[in-house]
Amino acid sequence: MRVVVVGATGNLGAPLLPRLQAEPEVTSLVGVARRGPRMATPPYGEVTWFSIDVGADDSPVALERAFAGADAVVHLGWALQPSHRKAVMYRTNVLGTSHVLDAAARAGVPHVLVASSVGAYSRGPKGRRVDETYKTKGVRRSSYSKHKSINERVMDAFAEQHPEVTLTRMRPGLVFQAAAASEIVGLFAGRWVPTRWMQRVRPPFLPLAPRFVSQVVHASDVADAFWRAIDRRAGGAFNLAAEPVVDPDRIARAFGSRLLPVPYRLLRAVVQLTWLARLQPTEPGWLDIAAKIPVMSTEKARTVLGWTPRHTSDETLREFAHALAHRTNHEGSHPLNG
Repeated sequence: MRVVVVGATGNLGAPLLPRLQAEPEVTSLVGVARRGPRMATPPYGEVTWFSIDVGADDSPVALERAFAGADAVVHLGWALQPSHRKAVMYRTNVLGTSHVLDAAARAGVPHVLVASSVGAYSRGPKGRRVDETYKTKGVRRSSYSKHKSINERVMDAFAEQHPEVTLTRMRPGLVFQAAAASEIVGLFAGRWVPTRWMQRVRPPFLPLAPRFVSQVVHASDVADAFWRAIDRRAGGAFNLAAEPVVDPDRIARAFGSRLLPVPYRLLRAVVQLTWLARLQPTEPGWLDIAAKIPVMSTEKARTVLGWTPRHTSDETLREFAHALAHRTNHEGSHPLNG
């Protein structure tokens, strides 16, 4: 089996490569990234690499060559920054996804898997769970959510035009792992923010809005779900999240802190002003995602894929908090890569 991973050096690609390498059925593994790894060390050893910018106008031709003979293509590529340059992110996130799908169809790839997100869902309930049929119109004021929603429509059109291709959409919650901690800080708070002091003392209070109820999942568990879908040739959408559901108290405890409740509108106003002033790189739309996206049911992934996450949400957050203090990072990794 020949598998191609687009966005292979990111937060999801890094754990997916060794997961695929561990399977005897995978006899050929191809990685696609805008910049390939600097060294052919694990998990990057024994991988054929193509350096392709998926958003470039000529990328479909290069992608078609990379996809030649593939049994499955996994698309994980995504840009979270620069958040002030929406056209640049759209080029990678939306045009890049269209280019990958078009190239896969031309190359005759029988199975395409795309990393979507809980962020694709419309505003929804926190007190009950939604399944994969819930509407995916996104959260209006979040660029990330809007791009994920647009891609859902792109995939709808692709599925209708190419019924011969099995199309899989993975919709994970917020994806974390220790290896991406330093990069996450850089993307959402700025690389100048110091965190090593957390090795000696944890913050006494963590300011969060009570409305921030969400779901997280470990990157390695998402990688396992992708392999299970490849192995079973399982199409359709799958929600992926660990248990239990995460609320502000759980987040604070994971960081060894106490919750300091802050009104949502006040917190959003502060983030909005500091983002507009370019004091930090996180657009306020991320707060809208945390406050408004629904809680997902993962029953379909558990039954159809036989998927059970190995890491609880508490373990995932504690691992991330510990790594954050030590500024652990994997080459090229970033969070929510799908």
